[in-house]
Amino acid sequence: MNNERKENLQKLIELIEDIDFTMMTTVDDDGSLRSRPMSTQKLGEDGVIWFFTGYESGKSHEIKHDSHVNLSYSKPSDNMYVSVSGRATLSKDKAKIDELWSPVLKAWFPGGKDDPNIGLIKVDIDKAEYWDSPNSAVTQLIGFVKASLTGESYDPGENKKINL
Repeated sequence: MNNERKENLQKLIELIEDIDFTMMTTVDDDGSLRSRPMSTQKLGEDGVIWFFTGYESGKSHEIKHDSHVNLSYSKPSDNMYVSVSGRATLSKDKAKIDELWSPVLKAWFPGGKDDPNIGLIKVDIDKAEYWDSPNSAVTQLIGFVKASLTGESYDPGENKKINL
């Protein structure tokens, strides 16, 4: 892995590691986009994000039809937003299920790790973009006022596109 990719991936991990839920968007058979909240189980240094899913769910069907997905993470309290694009695949890898399992998942999978409908979604990240703004309202206001007075454009914080 080259250094730039490694640095970009580390920055992405830092941005989203404390955000449990993301909105996962898939493509329906008719081309329309569908989003639903998903709990991130793991974001690895290999650029792979893991989720549990019902193997026979609508999103699983959509991923089989078109593997493109988008993951939208947000932490409004810190004015931080991340959009991740990638390719998803479904898995019933028992070893990975065992590795990622936590007892709270029993609410969705009553049969536990051996539930016949348990599955995993593996998202290989292609690209990401993030917006990370100063979280102080005073800092934002000062920047906005300064831009208004000087005629310069307002800089709301860091915005960067990452290709992995």
